[in-house]
Amino acid sequence: MLWREGSVAVVHRPRYDDWSLPKGKLDDGETVPAAAVREVLEETGFRAVLGRYLCQVSYRAFGRPKVVDYFSARVESGAFAPNDEVDELRWVPVAEASALVTSDTDRSVLAAFAAEPADLATLLLVRHAKAGKRDNWPGDDDLRPLSSAGWRQAGGLRSMLPLWGPTRVHSAPRVRCVETVQGVAEDLGVGVLLEPRLSEEGYWPDREAGLVRLLEIADGAGTPVVCSQGGVIPDIVATLADLGGVSLSGTPCKKGSAWLLAFRRAEPGWSTSDSHTSWPRLVSAHYFPTALPKPTT
Repeated sequence: MLWREGSVAVVHRPRYDDWSLPKGKLDDGETVPAAAVREVLEETGFRAVLGRYLCQVSYRAFGRPKVVDYFSARVESGAFAPNDEVDELRWVPVAEASALVTSDTDRSVLAAFAAEPADLATLLLVRHAKAGKRDNWPGDDDLRPLSSAGWRQAGGLRSMLPLWGPTRVHSAPRVRCVETVQGVAEDLGVGVLLEPRLSEEGYWPDREAGLVRLLEIADGAGTPVVCSQGGVIPDIVATLADLGGVSLSGTPCKKGSAWLLAFRRAEPGWSTSDSHTSWPRLVSAHYFPTALPKPTT
């Protein structure tokens, strides 16, 4: 769902003579978020920065099932020029777009987009990549590094996470956590900010302080990446979902996975406790079990 201030993009596809939202197919060796950004660029000429996950829709086209994942996607740069797939693009308000698009599935995506403000704050919460078995590491567990499989996972994260335009990188002070997101930080030209409250040892003695620290990070400028551990992330996601009224079917947390969290900015009257301090409120949470593309068959 490509958007800019006050309007969304709707495209005309001459092959089908319909008005549609930009979408397309995965290339071999491509993740869903990468395909979303590439297809938007190819169809519209605009480079986009991804935001919250919107929904997944399923339908049949020419007798074959299709499944499409949609993200909010803010225009970063570019300009439209007619091409083989799209001969016209219109920037229209959501209500006008709903009347213009041909399919009901596109209308359902527009409704999901309109359910929350377009410019929500987003945060990428990552579990560190594989680091071998603790029992096989003879030294201080804090210093246990990534395994070869972990470095491959870190490489996938290095490719996928920039699609959301991150500006800051935070990590629990464990070598395996820092190494997981070090490449993202290097590509941004920033350092990794250490977060003791978001390690297992730092989080559990004072859960509320850990939650507050995560919300402080979310409430800052830009989009942060935060790397933590499997003993912390499920509790953070479940607690924030409960506080925000977000329904989740579970809080999985595989090594090298990521949660895309979207927040409304701080609102008076909402807090993590009975205090009057207000914090961002979680409105959307989407899980990526891996940042690596599916193997081709």
